[in-house]
Amino acid sequence: MVVACKIRAVHISRRSAIGVVLAASAGVLSRLGSAAAQTAPGTAAGARLILLGTQGGPNYTATRGEAANAVIVDGQPYLVDCGYGTLAALKKAAVNHRQIARIFLTHLHDDHTADLAALLNRQWTDGRTEPVTVTGPSGTRRMVEAAVAFGEANAAIGVVDEARTVKPADMFRGQDIEATAAPREVYRDERVTVRSVENTHFPAESKQKMPYRSVAYRIDARNRSFVVSGDTAYSSGLVALAKGAEILICEAIDVVAMRKAFDGMVARGMYADNPEGVWRHIVATHTPLEDAGRMASEAGVRTLVLTHLVPGALDTLPDEGYLAAARKTFNGRIVVGRDLLSL
Repeated sequence: MVVACKIRAVHISRRSAIGVVLAASAGVLSRLGSAAAQTAPGTAAGARLILLGTQGGPNYTATRGEAANAVIVDGQPYLVDCGYGTLAALKKAAVNHRQIARIFLTHLHDDHTADLAALLNRQWTDGRTEPVTVTGPSGTRRMVEAAVAFGEANAAIGVVDEARTVKPADMFRGQDIEATAAPREVYRDERVTVRSVENTHFPAESKQKMPYRSVAYRIDARNRSFVVSGDTAYSSGLVALAKGAEILICEAIDVVAMRKAFDGMVARGMYADNPEGVWRHIVATHTPLEDAGRMASEAGVRTLVLTHLVPGALDTLPDEGYLAAARKTFNGRIVVGRDLLSL
């Protein structure tokens, strides 16, 4: 009888202990889940920016990819530009590439678009079935059609071998927008309003000979606002677009350091086709650091984020070199962009 009682007591004790452990585990898991919901990209409430690629291009290095930015609003990612390395950077930032339904291109230089075909086709391959729209200036629609054509064989094989029923041509759409002198709304949903304006990346004489244009974007969420300059020289349109915004993500060039880096690249065989023509484009159509600060000051933004850095990782210019020049014209907070930096 005593033995039976002891056995019964042990049995009860074990059941109780298991219950305590399970309850405690559930509490820990609940707290962990709550913490993850507050911090994990793709799930958190509110709005934030992730710099996916910060190297001025067309160039990429082991530490900096080409131009790309993700704005995450209430768990939904919006992508601005898609340069080489974007898909890998999304993976590293734990942003689910299948969730991206809206992509905005500032212009069609390849350092802003090189990963577009890869991203769209991997969305389809990895199981997305909902529509995706790529918005940008003239030529965007044709670029998306080309990206779909790039994946035509892959999709045809998937339809036959995997019984896939959704075709990329039915999922992906390119939308050409007008590059306007004044800011205008180009997209709105329950989370964000997106406006654009033409910037000054292409000189007037160049625009007379081609239909292509370059724009900046502003994304306004419920409690935060982000402006992405795209590639541009000083732009009064960009200043108007950025008025009162929280963060201006602006490209930046240190001309002296870049000339040194550029000469080194030419010596190694890059830009063999008219290097001085390439150099004229670089210095005439990008933003010197002082002008980045000037536009931030005139727009009254709180934070200036320097990105599309030239020379960036191509030279040894320290962060302080970028900061000192921009501080001459802007007294607010200045951040030197790094890939995967979240703000």
